[in-house]
Amino acid sequence: MSEAVETIPEKRSGGGAGQFIGEVREELKKTSFPSREDVTNTTIIVIVNVIFFAIFLFLVDQAWVFILGDNEHPTGLTWLINKIAGL
Repeated sequence: MSEAVETIPEKRSGGGAGQFIGEVREELKKTSFPSREDVTNTTIIVIVNVIFFAIFLFLVDQAWVFILGDNEHPTGLTWLINKIAGL
């Protein structure tokens, strides 16, 4: 039978925190950050979308309340069913 051989990964020697900070600085030089104008435009788009969907969902909710009504104020579909059933 063959035996499973466990391999232990080699540890990197030295470096520590100083090497880590140096590598982080190198990576930060490679990144690009959005301009102030890009951030402003994206923020405006997000705010407009939130307002649009809030109004849209409010109107859909109000439509469902009108269609289904409630026990105290039967409207829409509830009123129609009550009229057909003779209640």
